[in-house]
Amino acid sequence: MIPFDLPKRKERLRQLHQELSRPDLWTDGERAVTLQQEEGRLRAEIEEIERLEKEAKDLAEIAHLVEEDDPELFEEIKRHLDQLERKLAEVEAKALLSGPHDACDAILSITPGAGGTDAQDWAEMLARMYRRWAESHGFGFEVLDYGPGEAAGLKRFTALIRGPNAYGLLKTERGVHRLVRLSPFDASHRRHTSFAAVDVIPDVGNEVTVEIREEDLEWETFRSSGPGGQHMQKNETAVRVLHKPTGIVVTCQSERSQFRNRELALKILKARLAELEERKREEELAKIRGQLPEISFGSQIRSYVLHPYKLVKDLRTGVEVSDVDSVLDGDLDPFIYPALKKRSQAG
Repeated sequence: MIPFDLPKRKERLRQLHQELSRPDLWTDGERAVTLQQEEGRLRAEIEEIERLEKEAKDLAEIAHLVEEDDPELFEEIKRHLDQLERKLAEVEAKALLSGPHDACDAILSITPGAGGTDAQDWAEMLARMYRRWAESHGFGFEVLDYGPGEAAGLKRFTALIRGPNAYGLLKTERGVHRLVRLSPFDASHRRHTSFAAVDVIPDVGNEVTVEIREEDLEWETFRSSGPGGQHMQKNETAVRVLHKPTGIVVTCQSERSQFRNRELALKILKARLAELEERKREEELAKIRGQLPEISFGSQIRSYVLHPYKLVKDLRTGVEVSDVDSVLDGDLDPFIYPALKKRSQAG
């Protein structure tokens, strides 16, 4: 467990209060907003740490008074202790989020690998898993693009996840996810292995300046290919844009207005171009240090086995969870927090 250093945090909060009370603060509106956001995050962090410290102290006092022959009460204390440990892990993980874009919203993309319908169905299972994770954290989850498969599942998927530190928490989910199961699409019900790639980039908004020239863009419009039924669009409101210099393609069909979809497509393109530049810088640094750069699409990070046994294993941290159903229902924190800690230690 990392030291939370409450006195240092409280001193920084006191300094922020002084800065925010200055009469001339809003002469620099951008700096004022940044200070307000930092003050809000720091205040919430201090309150959470103090609350958890009180819970731990109360739990220790209760445990000291419990009679040894009261197994039910012991079990209840153990349950509260497990909850407290998970909350502490969450606070610790948030304390590790110091990257330049960790506080940003996240743009999540899922692409099925080879394997036809099984891989496309796996991609849709992952989309549901991340939706449930976002909902469990009170985050917004807006589907920006959805391409259904011919028989089941999806061919492509992009969503915007809105919430405090959404990108910082999800960035370690980038990579290839592997599923082993008895295929529901195989007449012989044989075991199949499916792959899907997850990509996560920060929604940089106006934080960075990315020059996009109109002559470098090639636009295409088409009808929405959403889930169908009443959600199908009769007009060509969906858009696809190709950034010719890089070959990056962005599709957006979440809105009924073509103009709004163009705005969102440019927003995603800007984020992907910024991420591309960041990865190039990381690769150059890796070459200088003599390290091979990580190729995220080709990096398998986690296996989900449903047959012949049930187990989810993170290949980076070694964390294993046998309750596969809870993981597929969005319980990803047992994987996210250790991955963040390991990444921080490696950095």
